[in-house]
Amino acid sequence: AAEGQDAAAVLGADPAPLTALLGDLASPANEARSRAERTFHALRASHPDPLALRLAHLLLSPTHPAAPMAAVLLRRLISPGSQAFVYPALAPATQSSLRALLLSAASSPGLSRSISKKLSDAVAELATYLLPSGSWPDLLTFLYKSVASASSPPALQESALNTLARLASHLAAGFPDLHALLLAALSHPSSTDVRVAGLNAAISVIQSLPSAADRDRFQDLLPAMMRALAESLNCGNEGSAQEALEMMIELAGLEPRFLRRQLPDVVASMLQIAEAPGLEDGTRHLAVEFVVTLAEARERAPGMMRRLPRYVGRLFAVVMTMLLDVQDEPAWYAAVSEEEDAGETGSFVFAQECLDRLAIAVGGNTILPVAAELLPSYIGAEEWKRRHAALMTISQIAEGCAKVMTKNLDQVVGMVLNSFNDPHPRVRWAAINAVGQLSTDLGPELQNKLHHVVLPALASAMDDSENPRVQAHAASAILNFSENCRPEILTPYLDVIVGKLLLLLQVNLASNLKLLEATVYT
Repeated sequence: AAEGQDAAAVLGADPAPLTALLGDLASPANEARSRAERTFHALRASHPDPLALRLAHLLLSPTHPAAPMAAVLLRRLISPGSQAFVYPALAPATQSSLRALLLSAASSPGLSRSISKKLSDAVAELATYLLPSGSWPDLLTFLYKSVASASSPPALQESALNTLARLASHLAAGFPDLHALLLAALSHPSSTDVRVAGLNAAISVIQSLPSAADRDRFQDLLPAMMRALAESLNCGNEGSAQEALEMMIELAGLEPRFLRRQLPDVVASMLQIAEAPGLEDGTRHLAVEFVVTLAEARERAPGMMRRLPRYVGRLFAVVMTMLLDVQDEPAWYAAVSEEEDAGETGSFVFAQECLDRLAIAVGGNTILPVAAELLPSYIGAEEWKRRHAALMTISQIAEGCAKVMTKNLDQVVGMVLNSFNDPHPRVRWAAINAVGQLSTDLGPELQNKLHHVVLPALASAMDDSENPRVQAHAASAILNFSENCRPEILTPYLDVIVGKLLLLLQVNLASNLKLLEATVYT
């Protein structure tokens, strides 16, 4: 009886009890929130029809304080992936009313961006359930009018375009004037948000089309797509620009051929973003990720980036500058194994990964000429970070350039070994690190040909008692060198190496064992 009274009160004509329930569902007080959750679950089980309709009606007043929670709960009730999904159990009349209320609420004036997004998500979730059976014909008409009408406010256009993007695989084939509508959205005269939503929709539509011929009909949208991205940055809206970049990365990975006709212009635009010093690191990283993703799309679009060596050079230069984002950390010199990466920033780690991926994607014949232009100025620089960056670059590109590097073994290894005497210990560590990596990627040729210079240099580095991190890294590099080494090559050096290893372990057994275990070459 009490539950029935609660239901009658919450679902009755007076909105206060429902508003109170929705407020309690967001309460920081555990007891009040738990009680409200029990009440809501009971209502969902016993009165799903009036509950869904009351939540939807509440959204017709978007400034109501309970509207955001109502939007969240309604989405759960009509989303097929939600445990609270009740839509199929609702009466047909309720389903029809609910669909109409959703579209009416989505076009309400004064809708906040937050609630608009929640409503757009709810509409898209329900549509994925209904559209395969053709059960929501009004939706396409609503989206078309919302995008095409000159009187549509930008917020409604943005919401409709985002919904279209989510439903492109269901709607693109039957959407009238789609090309013209997308071009208009991408060129919206006043709203960056609409332009980015247009970019989102354009990419989703392009990916949903079944054939290259169908996609090629949208080729001429590319300049407008790139302008939408550039204008987001020019307006200082890096959040929207980052969303757009993420969409472009997805397109580059899945449909790189769509970009091939205008590839130089697209890549040049991305490199301008990557090179812009005033932008956030996250924005610049996404622009780099786009170009690296294109380079990796070898199976879908073989050789595209290799045909643009000038742009590969610009990308390589940008990524190398990111390797300068490293600090001299006392924790690193303290040789605490847990601080192996002390001083390395997100940009530094990202740059390492990109150099590795880029070298593997385009190969040594493309990368090494580029590296040969840049490395001398870095390795000979006064600033230690540049010398460090040069050596880290050699380490990262070795796997992808192994065949070509092996042909220039003396030159590559000579450059690295010269840095074993660098005045800065972090640079010496990077040189040792490079030798360890080259031993894996260029072995066994390196071991066979240059053991007489590499092993003595590593053994000498193990005497650097003022820098335990450097000492231990030299020992690890020797172990790595040995894995690709014939016994007869190693034997003459064993007495010296084993003696130094024993001395190193005796000085500080526990910490040096950890340091030796900390280095892994792949």
